[in-house]
Amino acid sequence: MDPYLKVDPWLVVESAWNPADVRRSESIFSIGNGRFGQRANFEEGYSGDHLLGSYIGGVYYPDKTRVGWWKNGYPEYFAKVLNATNWMATRIHVNGERVDLNTAKKVVSFQRTLDMKAGVLSREVQLILRNGIELTLQAERFCSMHNQDVAAGRMSLATNVPAQVKIELGLDGDVQNEDSNWNEAFWTHVSQVADDETQRCSIVNRTNKTDFTVAATAQFGLKNGPGCKPNHNQIGDASAWLAYDLDTIPGQAIEWTRIVGIATSLHHEANHCLEASQQMARNAFERGYERLRADHVGRWDEIWAKSDITIGGDVAAQQGIRFNVFHLNQTYQGDDPRLNIGPKGFTGEKYGGASYWDTEAYCLPFYLASHDPAVARQLLRYRYNHLEKAIENAEKLGFGCGAALYPMVTMNGEECHNEWEITFEEIHRNGAIAYAIMNYERYTGEVEYTHEFGFPVLLGIARFWAQRVNWSEEKQKFVILGVTGPNEYENNVNNNWYTNTIAAWCMKYTADVAERYQSAAPEAFADCAEQYNFAQSAEVRDWRSKADLMYLPAQENGVRLQQDGFMDKEQLSASDLPEEQRPINQHWSWDRILRSIFIKQADVLQGFYFFEDEFSEDEHRINFDFYEPKTVHESSLSPCIHVVLASRLNKQDKAYEMYLRTSRLDLDDYNREAYQGLHITSMAGTWLSVVEGFGGFRVRNGIPHFDGKLPRGWSELNFRIGFRDRQMKVSIEASGTSVSLLQGEPLDVVVSGEPRTLEPA
Repeated sequence: MDPYLKVDPWLVVESAWNPADVRRSESIFSIGNGRFGQRANFEEGYSGDHLLGSYIGGVYYPDKTRVGWWKNGYPEYFAKVLNATNWMATRIHVNGERVDLNTAKKVVSFQRTLDMKAGVLSREVQLILRNGIELTLQAERFCSMHNQDVAAGRMSLATNVPAQVKIELGLDGDVQNEDSNWNEAFWTHVSQVADDETQRCSIVNRTNKTDFTVAATAQFGLKNGPGCKPNHNQIGDASAWLAYDLDTIPGQAIEWTRIVGIATSLHHEANHCLEASQQMARNAFERGYERLRADHVGRWDEIWAKSDITIGGDVAAQQGIRFNVFHLNQTYQGDDPRLNIGPKGFTGEKYGGASYWDTEAYCLPFYLASHDPAVARQLLRYRYNHLEKAIENAEKLGFGCGAALYPMVTMNGEECHNEWEITFEEIHRNGAIAYAIMNYERYTGEVEYTHEFGFPVLLGIARFWAQRVNWSEEKQKFVILGVTGPNEYENNVNNNWYTNTIAAWCMKYTADVAERYQSAAPEAFADCAEQYNFAQSAEVRDWRSKADLMYLPAQENGVRLQQDGFMDKEQLSASDLPEEQRPINQHWSWDRILRSIFIKQADVLQGFYFFEDEFSEDEHRINFDFYEPKTVHESSLSPCIHVVLASRLNKQDKAYEMYLRTSRLDLDDYNREAYQGLHITSMAGTWLSVVEGFGGFRVRNGIPHFDGKLPRGWSELNFRIGFRDRQMKVSIEASGTSVSLLQGEPLDVVVSGEPRTLEPA
């Protein structure tokens, strides 16, 4: 375990200054509220190596790709969430010297704290400047969860001797994405305002190509005597500042607050964004910092009441799960159908902030169990709203008749990933989207959603699979050639077991839904069939035939082969790798990785996770024992699946090992990449590892099942599950598992194999 962060149940604390940790700390201590967020950059600026980042959900730019765009079907751009105006911009000079941890003579003490319970980031630093002045700087800030258009912060400065201080407070829109492909200007700066009288700054920017308008207004207040006003203002090409010249008195701190309102053309008319942001800042400022903070903390109390997980006897495990749940909640709140969950959330620029298959495969269960069902429904509606784009994506690759290929990476439904082995070959993403529709119905019991919104999506996906397979005369089976499965350390393979399995399942499931839909709502079904030119009898017959005759590679000993030719590889284990060569994606050539046996993430085992009840206990054990030793877990999405499967097999030591890897992946920086941003979607996998792994939670035939199994060192595990208008509390101790009904009508459950009916407490 990396000792640079303190282990604490509710706090993440960095208590020593090390410039080498700046980038990963900026990621780990990031804050957000579902609409926007910010890396934990220093308010006063930092001249050393760092990544300045403030991001707004849904605001993106189509950055032209560097390779491949001339090829048929290849995406011309990679859409990226944009680095937006820095709303905490601050410059401080003491006796003429800029306050900067990178240039200070000495950092005497440093502590940065993320209070996950309150959702507040704070910092206290003692410095000695090169001019000999000693100072203490304190700061805290938050992105309001109560009012998602507002952020707030306060700072204070004290010196050991009288000094002249210039404090410049403002908004800085002179920013750019570090991952820009061509160094194009993503923004056009529309206007900047700095008003001495109102102590308010505003900036309006508009994105190039996509024409999103974003306005930010910051209202300032200094507590250094009554009526403290700025001495002057400064307007830059893309910035607005107010400057205060003050004299310090030893022992008396200068304090100031900043209230920020952010308005975008996602929620306002473009020409009204400036006025809206000013009104937001003004109203929030009148409410006052302390009341804004209390409202924010109160909202977090409501969120934690439904989504907190407590672990007894293991503080590192406790901190890990809360860290994951905290970032999930501040990344996505489900209030806007145009937004989805980016794999880095608001913590960095890796992957462009776009949506992947991770949402359906990993995130949906968390939001189903810990939020109102409308939140999970929004995630599914996101794909329904993009169905026409998915059909266009398939057409670009030569498919027709309404076949839909959902993008691997997207902002608006259009594929924008620029690596061929993912763009063209990781077609298993279609299966995860179909699985999520089934999973939503299984969990909520809402058949109507599946029929009205789910079926058109399923229809497009089934049509894609039916066209993507081809008949093999040699095998006398249908095969799927030239794919990349979940294990991205294998490219352009034939008959990936997971891909073939989920393709066959999709076609069968869509056929079942079609027949049920027709029976339950014949008129609505007829309208849908007409709209999508659905020839039910012929298409259903075709799907079932191809699913029944799908080729699935397997060994005689019960192992499902990852793909054709897998046994031709040298059969090594991850334990054979020297530690200095791990992670292999940072030490080996890509050619060497592709020729090796090593698995990046659960592939066959991903299928065993999705369809676990279709396999016997022996089949689970045989395949887990075969694949787990070969897996290097260099995908953040891998360890969580192994926790669930290992716990099912009573391999609790392995499950605990994998749990620490998923829950503390970023806190302990297992893959040495936290500096790029956090692994938000795998954090939902961490929730799965606890609730489905150690908690044994499943929904079978509409009935919740629980089969708790604690790892060694845990004295208890407690979590809550929202299920069909009920709230359940699950408590697991060494003596067994207990489930109580906190809210709602009586509910049938199965606990450790025993059926029972829960009555309201």
